[in-house]
Formats: sequence, structure tokens, C-alpha cells
Amino acid sequence: MGLRINTNIAALNAHRNLELTDARMAKNMERLSSGLRINRAADDAAGLAIAQKLSAQVRSFTVASRNASQASSLLQVAEGGADQIHSMLLRLNELATQAASYNNSANLSDIDAEATKLKEEINRVANATKYLNTNLLTGFGLKGAGTLTAVNTYGFDVSGASLGPPVNGSPTATYIISAAADGTSLTITNSSNVSQTLSVANGAQTLNFSTFGISLKTTAAFALGDTGGIVTAFAGTITITGTNAAFQVGDKNDTHSRVSFSISSIDYTAIGTDGGTQISGISLATQSDAQAALTVIEDAITDVNNVRAAIGAIANKLEYTYANLQVSIENLSASESVIRDADMAMEMVSFTKSQILLQSGTAMLAQANMAPQNILSLLGR
Repeated sequence: MGLRINTNIAALNAHRNLELTDARMAKNMERLSSGLRINRAADDAAGLAIAQKLSAQVRSFTVASRNASQASSLLQVAEGGADQIHSMLLRLNELATQAASYNNSANLSDIDAEATKLKEEINRVANATKYLNTNLLTGFGLKGAGTLTAVNTYGFDVSGASLGPPVNGSPTATYIISAAADGTSLTITNSSNVSQTLSVANGAQTLNFSTFGISLKTTAAFALGDTGGIVTAFAGTITITGTNAAFQVGDKNDTHSRVSFSISSIDYTAIGTDGGTQISGISLATQSDAQAALTVIEDAITDVNNVRAAIGAIANKLEYTYANLQVSIENLSASESVIRDADMAMEMVSFTKSQILLQSGTAMLAQANMAPQNILSLLGR
């Protein structure tokens, strides 16, 4: 190997290695100071993409867990109101039992007065039980829609819908149907060949779908002699759809990422429907009225108990949903950490190594720069 002074190869080599060591040490310092292995896309492009997806899931699930918690809070408010209504119904039952006995006939006016106040309070509590200005005990979470299209016969499509107690309250919908003449009938038939026939006449008639396994009451108003542009006297399909209040508890747009439920109405016009009489219509003014009221109150207590049972079941479901979300957040965060976060022990080992190499490289560069000075001894003085 010749001796040269124009190009110092040893110094260039030492300088190159010194730059590489300095760059590694700077990267170690960046990771140690930030705690992240990936600080920019160039550090690990594929890893960053995966970590970002995991981060998005974690953030979505964090919000979803809050949604589940808020839904649980809503149910707690509803349960509190239902509990008060149940307590008042028990007192009403006591009063009705007292009034139904002959020996209390002299005190019926006082008993009936207390019963009236209790009925009013039941209605007030049902209407005052709210969550963020949303009524909870007067039919919470029910939505419905109706459409009319031209076909030869009426068909009522309620697949997958549940519109009525004990799930969704007591909704009603009104449809105007034109008929060519009086004396015609409308027959409703379900898939099990259970049918109900209505005679067409001016005015409103009630279609009761309870015999079809559907909790829905629809009032149809028949207008005689006014068929409009309808080809046949009874042409059209009424499609009834129902949805519950939905709470997003996942990061996808599907049914598995939502919890849907509704709360039936338990105000004093919706509970205790024995013989068409609700709690609002009972009286304890006479012994016979009190005796009749006992059955209505019993039905009302059953209605409220059913609602409370449904609320409890949904609350338990939400509790498991919340717990599952918390576990998912924990596991997804751990997965993201493995990809994105720096191994501090390993980075410290690498940093110490880079420090030593930097010191050694600096010393060797100084030695390499001194080598050309030795050639001067060959040139003489």
C-alpha cells in the first residue's frame, strides 16, 4: 500500500462510519425522548399503517364504551321512574281492595280521592321521567312508517317489526282507504291463514293485529264513493316498519355494532287494559267499581313489571357490552403498543453502543488525520 497525502482514505472511512454512528445515536435519542419506535412513516411504513388502524379502533371503542355507559344511565333513570309507578300501583291495589269490601262503603269518597291523586301522580311521573329532555316512560325508542303502493290486494308486511307492548308501547297509525260502494269487506290474512274481516262503511274502523301475533293497532277510515284514480276499489300495500332507539357500541355500520331497544309506555292511559279500561279510567267511588278496578290494577302491575324486566335485561346486556369494549380497548392498545412504541431497554443499549462508537470514531478520525504528517519525515528537512 502506497503512502499518499492527496487523498486520506483512512480519514474518509473514519468520517463515514462516524456519520453513521451519529445518525444511529440521533435516532436512539429521538425514540428514547418520544417513547415511540415509529415517529414518521419512513421509520416503518407498513407498521405505521397497521398502528393507525388499531389506533382508530381504540378511539372508536372508547367512544362506544361511553355510549354504552350513557345508555345504562338512561335505563337507570327509566328504572327509577318505573319503580315509583310500581309503588303507587301497589298502593292503588290496597285502596281498591279496601274499597271493594262492604264495611268500607262509608269511606269510599276519601278512598277514591286518594286513588285519583295516585293516578295523576302515575301519569306525572311517567311524563316527567326524562333523559336529556327525552321521555322514557311514554313509549321511548319507537319509530314507524307507512307506505301505499298499487297492487290487487292489501298485504301487510311486518317482517322483523315489533310495534307494540311489551316491547314498543301502543302505537297507532291511520290510513285512508277509498271504496267504490258500501257493503264491501276487507279481509286481512297472515301467513298462518289467521284472518280478520272488516265491513266497509263511512268512518273509522280499528284493525286489531293481536290475533296475528303483531302488537299493532291501525285505524282505517273508509271513504265511500271516492275511489280517485285507484284502478280497483281496494288497491295498495301498507308496509309497516319499526325501529328501536339504537346506541352505537362498535366501529362498524352493522347490527353487531349497535344495541337497539325501546321502552313501552307505562303512563296511566297505557297500562291495565282489562276490557278496554286503563288505570286512567278506574274508579273507586262504588264497591262494584272498586271490584272491577282490582283486575285492571293487577294487569297494570303486570305491565309495569314486564317493562321493568325488559329494562333489567337490557341493562345486563349493556353491562356485558361495556365490559367487552373495555377488554377490546385494552387488547387493541397492547397490539398498537407492540408496533408503535419503543422498547426502551433495547434503545438504551443501542444508544450506549452508539455513544462508545462515536467516541472511538472521533479518536480514530483524529489519528487518520495525523497519518499524512508522518510522510513529511520522508521528505527530509
